Amino acid sequence: MIGMQQYCVECGGLMIYDISSKHYSCKNCGLYITKEQLMDLKDKIKKEGEERKKKRREVSEYLEWWLSKKTR
Repeated sequence: MIGMQQYCVECGGLMIYDISSKHYSCKNCGLYITKEQLMDLKDKIKKEGEERKKKRREVSEYLEWWLSKKTR
């Protein structure tokens, strides 16, 4: 029996939850994963995105500071 739908963290394709096997499977790339693994991957991707934003902000702030010293 087929239940809930999610989107694949690998390719963005449609994932379908199979209640009998308790796994999600991606119709596009074939990723086969449990709900816990899917949630862990989503958390990991979110943390990586937040880290990238923080790094970009730090670089931008440093560049702004550095350039402000050069224009004096």
